Amino acid sequence: MLELKGVSFAAGEGNERKEIIKNVDLSVGDGKLVVITGPNGGGKSTLAKLVAGIEKPTSGRIFFGGKDVTDVSVTDRAKSGIAFAFQQPVRFKGLNVLDLIRIAVGEKITAASACEYLSMVGLCARDYINREVNASLSGGELKRIEIATVIARKAKLSVFDEPEAGIDLWSFKNLIEVFKKMRAEIKGGSIIIISHQERILEIADEIIVIKDGEILKQGAKDEIFPTLGAREITLSCKKAENGGEQNA
Repeated sequence: MLELKGVSFAAGEGNERKEIIKNVDLSVGDGKLVVITGPNGGGKSTLAKLVAGIEKPTSGRIFFGGKDVTDVSVTDRAKSGIAFAFQQPVRFKGLNVLDLIRIAVGEKITAASACEYLSMVGLCARDYINREVNASLSGGELKRIEIATVIARKAKLSVFDEPEAGIDLWSFKNLIEVFKKMRAEIKGGSIIIISHQERILEIADEIIVIKDGEILKQGAKDEIFPTLGAREITLSCKKAENGGEQNA
């Protein structure tokens, strides 16, 4: 279980200092798929980075599996079972796609096994398995490969920051099924997804709405989803339908 108790986060100095997350309390139970949504600039991505250990709270505590991980590094937090997919993926110089998936899995799996993860995110494996991550991939391709690495880790807690960004419509539909499969197959594992997309909200067990750094609503999907307005969610995958894969 993940627990945040009185967590706040501020950035900047002096008169420019801004409180982005304000005294947040929340918990994510084992085996749950939780979607965090809300208006742009409300603190969703910052909250995800606090969970992953990329940022540290200015006050409050974070617990994972009953242990206080507030001051634990991002690397050690990853070792404890937290996986994170960035909204804008990191490029790794000198690694090819097969290397990256093997690192995620934690063992030297075959190219055929690695290809299964690429297929899950709609990539033709033979076109990607030997390509270098840093130089030869578009932003959209890299986004999907990073999602594949998180799936491959089979972590206790997987955090996805706007996984739909840069994803074409076919792959987006496929990704929904991947999230459902992850929830079913990873026993006790939990998933947190930062998203505005209605189709992702619809598969949630619980929904958390954040606005201006504070939790506005939190509860079961059937309770929260009907209360959401157009400012809190995007009602269709319009970017994918109108423009295909962005940055590809």
